[in-house]
Parts: sequence; C-alpha cells; structure tokens
Amino acid sequence: MNKVLIIDDVHPLLMEALEAAGFEPLYRPDCSSDEARALAADCMVLVLRSKLYVDDAFLSAAPRLRLIARAGAGTDNINEKDCTHHGVGIVHAGGANSDAVGEQTLGMLLSLLANIAKGDREVRSGIWDREGNRGAELKGKTVGILGFGYTGSAFAGRLYGFGVQVLAYDPYKTIEQVAHVRQTDMDELFREADVLSLHVPLTNETRFMVDADYLRRFRKPLYLLNLSRGPVVRTKHVAEALQSGMLRGFAADVLEKEPPSALAADDKKWFDLLLSMDQVLFTPHVGGWSTESYERISGVLAARIIRWFNRESQMLPTLLEYYKI
Repeated sequence: MNKVLIIDDVHPLLMEALEAAGFEPLYRPDCSSDEARALAADCMVLVLRSKLYVDDAFLSAAPRLRLIARAGAGTDNINEKDCTHHGVGIVHAGGANSDAVGEQTLGMLLSLLANIAKGDREVRSGIWDREGNRGAELKGKTVGILGFGYTGSAFAGRLYGFGVQVLAYDPYKTIEQVAHVRQTDMDELFREADVLSLHVPLTNETRFMVDADYLRRFRKPLYLLNLSRGPVVRTKHVAEALQSGMLRGFAADVLEKEPPSALAADDKKWFDLLLSMDQVLFTPHVGGWSTESYERISGVLAARIIRWFNRESQMLPTLLEYYKI
C-alpha cells in the first residue's frame, strides 16, 4: 500500500518527490468531500488543505490510512485525538508560507495607515481627495504581535528598520536573540499597543478570543490585523468597535466562515457593515499563498511525508537542505 490521495491543489513538486520515494500519488483536487471519503478508503496517506474535516467517522471509513498531511500551517481541520485513537500520524507544512504571511501582514498594515485601498477606489471613481486620504506613519508606533511562531516572527522581521517598538506575547515560547523585539505580557500590550497583529492557532483557548471585552481592555484606539484564523475574532464586536472609534482600522485575510456566502444572515449583516467601512481591508485567505510558498509548501510537505515513513529517496537530502527543514 503506497497510495497517497491528494484532494487539494498542490505544486507538481509534491507528486514528483513522492513518486521518487516509491509512493503512488492519486491527484484528485476537484473531487468532492464525499468522493474524497470514498477514495481514502484505499490509501495510506491523505494530503489536504481545508476541503473537509478529518474526524472519527472519516478515519473509521479509511482503515488503511497511516498519515494525514496538511498542505498548510496548522491542523485545525484535523481532530488530533481521533487520529491518535486510530493510530494515524499528522504532519503539516508549518513554516513554508511564513515569509508570504509576514509580507502580507506588513502590506495590509501599510495600506490601512496610508488609506491606499480607499484612495485607489476614489481615484478610479474620479474623486481627488487629498485631505480625506491623509495617512499616518508607522514610525514611532508600538506594534504588538500575539503569537510568535513562524508567521508572527516573520512579520516581526519585516518591521525591522521602520522605527517601531515591537512587543511580542506568546505564552508558549521564549523569544531570544531578536534585537528589535521585546517579549512582554498582555497587560503591557493592552496599555501600549497602537497595532495588534494576530498570529495564533485556532484552539479552544483562542476561539473568539478577540471579543468586545477583550477590545475594551486596550488603552488606545488601535489597528487590528488578523492573518491567523477567522474564528479567533468576533466579527460583530469588531464592527461595533470600529463604529465607536475603539478601533482605528481592521485588516483580515480570514473570516469566521469562508467564503462569505457561507455566513448566516445575522453574521452577514455585520460583515456587510464592515464592507461599507473605509478603514477595513479584506483579502481572500491568500496571505500564505504566494507563488513561492505554493512550491515551498509542497517541497516541505513531501520531505516530511518521506521522512515520517523513513523512506529512501535521492530527492530527500536536496529537499531538506533547500527548504532548511
């Protein structure tokens, strides 16, 4: 049994590397969730992004599965407890798209501060409003980073040279040897932050962590960036905070439910309100989906699958060295 079922779009490098290691890739990115469940019954490895949720029911119908490999960062659509129960391992491509997310975060922040998206829309509509698009500078501000894993640290790296104070809080990491970053606690972030950027995984602890009570604890109106997971933030409370002036701006690459057409009627009301606000910026979950990361994710994931099975492959040393795994 060497079949690897791939149910989402990936770079051809993944298939090439798996075949070189003796696997048999079955590339079905256009299959439905039901089709994926049927195909997985005969496969040893499942490669996916976010097409379906892997739980006990799925695993019970796929007794030959030994490994779930997620072509992205995080595993919030994989029930780790159920995988452990069924003896199925989990790997993901964490770190492969961190550079893309770091750059996207900086780009969205600069766009908010300088009213770039608003100004572009107005000029295209024949409006030439210089005073109404007067921006703010990043220099001199305090940028708080919540979560200092792959993407949080990548964003911090992009802030070097902007003349900002960078405060990072991560209860599970010790931040060492980053000259322009100082590790802090949430109390200081609540007092000092002009910008808060979220880079946390979606867990029971972080789900809807950013709500009205959380936002009220900040001493200064701030810019909020979410390039982690949509359900970390309550959309309704962000909209209310923008209306009250508690938030100066909001940028998000992720939503509570994606795509927006999946939102319930009450949630869609608040999302539509955000869409009407000039100080809000959205992108369609592409922060980690650059041309470069598209290839890097597949290379990193291939190396981790091959290494998990202890397979011999001429490509593995090259992958490990090139992607610095």
